[in-house]
Formats: sequence, C-alpha cells, structure tokens
Amino acid sequence: MNTQRLLAPALRSATAATLATSGFLHAQLYVDGYRFIHVIGPLFLLQAAASIALAALLVIGTPPLLLRAAAAGVALGALGGFAASRTVGVFGFTEHGLQPEPQAVLSLLAGIGTLLFLALWQVTVARRPRAARPPARAPDWATTRTPPG
Repeated sequence: MNTQRLLAPALRSATAATLATSGFLHAQLYVDGYRFIHVIGPLFLLQAAASIALAALLVIGTPPLLLRAAAAGVALGALGGFAASRTVGVFGFTEHGLQPEPQAVLSLLAGIGTLLFLALWQVTVARRPRAARPPARAPDWATTRTPPG
C-alpha cells in the first residue's frame, strides 16, 4: 500500500482537528468572560470562527495552497497574540504565564500542532510525483496566418 496516499489525508485531518481545537478553545474563553474585554473579546470570537470554518473546509477535500496558507495565518495569529499578551500586551490587555489553565497550554499545543501538520503536509505535496502530461502544443489554427472563422 502506498503510504503517500494515506499520509496526505491523515495530515489534512490532523490539521483540521488542531484548528478546530484552537477555535473551540477560543470560543470557550470568549463565552467564559473574554467577551467583556474591549477589542480582545471580538478578536477571540473572530479567531474561533475562522479556525472552525477553515477546519471544516479542510475536511471537505484537498484544499488549494491558498486555503492551507490561510490556516497557517490563523494559527500564527493566535500564537502571536498569545506571545504578545504575555510580553508587551495587546490593546492594553496582559496575561501572565500559562493562565487561564488549561486553555492556554492547549491553545499553544493546538497552534504549534497546526503549523507542524501544515509543514509536513506541504512537504508531502511537494514530494508527490506529478502526473505525466503530454507536451503543450499550439492549436492548429495558431500556426496558420489567419484564425478560423
């Protein structure tokens, strides 16, 4: 059995699972109180919606590169927001350590997992042999002086 044929769907499913997990965690934090934090609350809701929507699109079928890039962007945004909220702050909002527990750790793992699975998936896509295609040739009418008609 060809492992390449099994690897891409497994990585697609794993990526979708980690994105959905991140979305669920952000939605849970939004409901549990982040909705009352100016600017941060709506950003948590936006991150949750984008993560869950992208996860659903990944499950539907093999997505184009643009969709995989969007998934990476959402994961990077979540991780960047996490890092910024614990260092310089985000819109005046700061958190400390790995609080709230356990969502902070799970969110970190989900974001890192998403990026890892996307990177592995991209490597498998790049290594896959392309189907042999006949050489491109000009249509018959292009070699004459006048187009058909």
